[in-house]
Amino acid sequence: MKAIWNGHVLAESADTLVVENNHYFPPSAIKQEFFKASPTHTHCPWKGEASYYTIDAGGKQNIDAAWYYPSASDLAKNIEGYVAFWKGVEVVK
Repeated sequence: MKAIWNGHVLAESADTLVVENNHYFPPSAIKQEFFKASPTHTHCPWKGEASYYTIDAGGKQNIDAAWYYPSASDLAKNIEGYVAFWKGVEVVK
């Protein structure tokens, strides 16, 4: 799977995990140069507190377009640290 935005491959892995129709990419698959930590946090009742990244690629920013669970709940430990995308980031095979 590949995560693509603004003509750039942000992440690529054959080992994504699918949860609630979102592909979660392992941390090693993320191209860190495109990711900037965001102050945004949200809470999921069963996964825990999510942190966000703003994507910076090709001179454009996509605010809070990626999220992850740095300390996932026991029910979601399998995706702890894994990164998922939205806000126009295309995830394709």
